[in-house]
Amino acid sequence: MKPVPHATSLRRAPVQRRSAERLTRILDACAELLDEVGYDDLSTRAVAERAGVPIGSVYRFFGNKRQMADALAQRNLERYVERVTERLKEAPKGDWRAAMDAVLDEYLGMKRTAPGFSLVDFGNQIPVGVRQAEPNTRVADRLVHLLSGYLGRSPDEELRRVFLVAVETADTLVQLAFRLDPQGDEAVIRETRELLRAYLGRVLD
Repeated sequence: MKPVPHATSLRRAPVQRRSAERLTRILDACAELLDEVGYDDLSTRAVAERAGVPIGSVYRFFGNKRQMADALAQRNLERYVERVTERLKEAPKGDWRAAMDAVLDEYLGMKRTAPGFSLVDFGNQIPVGVRQAEPNTRVADRLVHLLSGYLGRSPDEELRRVFLVAVETADTLVQLAFRLDPQGDEAVIRETRELLRAYLGRVLD
């Protein structure tokens, strides 16, 4: 079964499998419609129709479309962590460059293929164009938790600070790459990778 958002983003967490599957359909529909009509024209009724569920099923989980977008962002983060974790299984233990490539490549992959991701990614672009610090802090914390053992480092304040700076930097430059090219400007992405290697090498080598 696909992961569902943490219960704090929902009015009511799904208990039964059928309810969880309905929530998944609602979020899938929300993601598709974000790409098609944008956030401003997104409606809970349209999501219900696309998902093939009664409108009451949407309101069972969400009070409004903002809560739905927040839940989609949380699901995106869970899926991102899963993708990075799978990549790390194939990487040499302790190779921070391989870990960095996994972190960046999987983010780029989701930017290019995940429905709705270009608008909400991990929750920092709604209202459209408004980027807040909290989601990047959440991403950095998840990466510290995921990578500290892999790197043989303790998840101390220095590592948290380094990862937060790296995430904020990569986020800004990746946004630039996708403004220049809908699939991500390769030259900017190469520069981003080199910049991250230079910065992280001071701490992780």
